[in-house]
Amino acid sequence: METIKNYIEANKQRFLDELFDILRFPSVSADPQFKESVLKTADYIKARLIDAGADKVEVCPTAGYPIVYGEKIIDPALPTVVVYGHYDVQPADPLELWHTPPFEPTVKITEEHPEGAIYARGACDDKGQMYMHVKAFELMMKTNTLPCNVKFMIEGEEEVGSSNLATFVKANKERLKGDVVLISDTSMIANDVPSIECGLRGLAYMEVELVGPNRDLHSGVYGGAVANPATILAKMIASLHDENNHITIPGFYDKVIELSDAERAEMAKQPFSEAAYKKDLNIDEVWGEKGYSTIERTSIRPTLEVNGIWSGYIGEGAKTVLPSKANAKISMRLVPGQNSDEISDLFKAHFEKIAPSYVKVKVTAHHGGEPVVTPTDSIPFKAASKAMEESFGKTPIPTRGGGSIPIVALFEKELGLKSVLMGFGLDSDALHSPNEKYGLFNYYKGIETIPLFFKHFAAMSK
Repeated sequence: METIKNYIEANKQRFLDELFDILRFPSVSADPQFKESVLKTADYIKARLIDAGADKVEVCPTAGYPIVYGEKIIDPALPTVVVYGHYDVQPADPLELWHTPPFEPTVKITEEHPEGAIYARGACDDKGQMYMHVKAFELMMKTNTLPCNVKFMIEGEEEVGSSNLATFVKANKERLKGDVVLISDTSMIANDVPSIECGLRGLAYMEVELVGPNRDLHSGVYGGAVANPATILAKMIASLHDENNHITIPGFYDKVIELSDAERAEMAKQPFSEAAYKKDLNIDEVWGEKGYSTIERTSIRPTLEVNGIWSGYIGEGAKTVLPSKANAKISMRLVPGQNSDEISDLFKAHFEKIAPSYVKVKVTAHHGGEPVVTPTDSIPFKAASKAMEESFGKTPIPTRGGGSIPIVALFEKELGLKSVLMGFGLDSDALHSPNEKYGLFNYYKGIETIPLFFKHFAAMSK
């Protein structure tokens, strides 16, 4: 541990400077205007992996954005850790809500992060967490303490569904052979309450469009005689939840695997302050499915949320128009037992059925992913737990995550590998929102903990 801490202390500023370099690239995979920046980010990571001591480092082309691959095989007889991360980020919009420019990283002292937090798009999701692994690898190489083999697979399309990663994985099964996938793209309960996620929800992402008249109409001349697609869409979306906030799509819950009373009781022991939760979000009350706690609603229960909705005139001033179209993007988080393709089909059938005859409806399924649960009694999980206990001084709590990382199920299916979700972010780090941040404590603590995982995993795998 002393060797680790000494190396981090001696290289602290460089580690931060390099992360800042990565954060300055607006690598937004969803927007084609940022294509060059996404590609430059991949090249930068390639260069840093080479500097750190990786072999066979290359930027592997796909039908979309490339995957950066690198490895260090010190002994084929030793176990191999496959490190996964992503270098693409969410769009920064709405830009006017950022306190500092989203692609000009800035450190600020906050109540939650008294040592400072890095404000930038991608600071936590996932550039800061991904780059911890590159620096931890460098640390092990420079101090001659790498105890097993390592392979890096860092992609540029996670935020748009990892559509080309499956093709890459299927075509490179031999190259990607390993014993476990290590991922830091999740969160922990608090800086003084370490935790490891042992489950993730799946995802089904949909887009809907309602069309009424063949053009935008004068609301005075036609209003009251022609159905307004915006009004109809609002009513249809509202009908997707009942008075208990239960999702009304027929068959939606049919295959949900319910947790036992004992499992729910164990979840209830997790430290959680509803008052602090509401204060952080500046809300007066929580909301959700009746009969479940906030922790359960955000982890073991499926959800349906509107991610975006638009129609008519939204510019400055007034324009009295009855719009021709109304659109919405809707995502559903799924739990074990549910399948993204099945849920997408159920949603499409139901939404088309409830559409009244005076509008035309179009439903498009975008990307999806499957829910996963990882074992807590495996050697990789125990190694991660020991590593966090050694670095934090506390045994981490197993938790279920509310987010989705579709490739976790992919790795298990195609490579036969379980994943360890050892994240160092916090739920309050504003992922996907304006003013995303990542604590300096968390960044350096990750670099400190990852070599400990390698140490314990190698020792326990003998």
